Amino acid sequence: MASALHVSGIRKTFGKGDKMVEVLKRIDIDVAPGEFLILVGPSGCGKSTLLNIIAGLDDPTEGEIRIADRNVVGVPPAARDIAMVFQSYALYPTMSVAENIGFALEMRKVPKADRDKRINEVATMLQITHLLDRRPAQLSGGQRQRVAMGRALARKPQLFLFDEPLSNLDAKLRVEMRAEIKRLHQLSGITSVYVTHDQIEAMTLGSRIAVMKDGLVQQLGTPDDIYSRPANTYVASFIGSPTMNLIAGRARNDGATGTFDIQGASLPLKCPSQSEAVLGMRPEHITLTSDAPWRGEVSVVEPTGADTYVVVRTGFGDITVRTSPQVKARPGDAVGLQLSPEHANWFDAASGARL
Repeated sequence: MASALHVSGIRKTFGKGDKMVEVLKRIDIDVAPGEFLILVGPSGCGKSTLLNIIAGLDDPTEGEIRIADRNVVGVPPAARDIAMVFQSYALYPTMSVAENIGFALEMRKVPKADRDKRINEVATMLQITHLLDRRPAQLSGGQRQRVAMGRALARKPQLFLFDEPLSNLDAKLRVEMRAEIKRLHQLSGITSVYVTHDQIEAMTLGSRIAVMKDGLVQQLGTPDDIYSRPANTYVASFIGSPTMNLIAGRARNDGATGTFDIQGASLPLKCPSQSEAVLGMRPEHITLTSDAPWRGEVSVVEPTGADTYVVVRTGFGDITVRTSPQVKARPGDAVGLQLSPEHANWFDAASGARL
């Protein structure tokens, strides 16, 4: 049965006195039963430290971790009823695939008949029944990661923890394994926490995402919330590929209408009352036109197949536009930029917080 996870007031420090470093700064997260939560952020933001504390591999300086409404701070990892999949596959090289999958069950004295049945169930789920007699050295990277997930699945844990499990795979395998992990979660319904620095993984896998920076959760929400309504300029610039265009200027609000003044142009936009503001606009919400008053010069054209990204140099910085391949633009072309007002995001210029 799926289990809820409650993270309350988790703080983690290393060192003492003047040399003390605060890695986690009172993290609060509730994970609903059966939810797939993503912890995403750059290296050093504290996401792996938080995962290790949930797993019991590290202890918090302050705070509480509850799994199925049981406080597990101080409880050894083996007694938490969790399963963890690491970046390194951590398979036993001298054991077959079947023996690797069933090892945890064997340690728990599960009868061999029940153990074999569970191994075959998991192998069928992962589509690796033809690999059960092989050793890890005879497998590809994607197959090894499937075996590592199979070993975790075999135990039917209350909580799944993933620590950047796809980092060692090539681009094609990463896409395949992302889909596999999502399918497995839908089948098992086990509450899962997944750490990654890859925002594409975060957007495609998670039912909710916690974006972290400097030991703090900057925003916790659904992929659509994070993408469409970022809480601050950090989230806006971290999530999305290409990232959101951020344009600093002066907003003038005249009630029903408004004007956003930037270097070289005044845009008619409904603005916040804050005078110094940052306008955030996703590349797909800007259109290249010939007659728009906001002008620039094409500096880079990047065809990607389904989309073409056009970087336009303006008087206040580069703006990235997502267009269709049918839009013909060449470096040096003078173009106009048309914004989609209903997709405007506004941030405070000083704090970066959403207005």
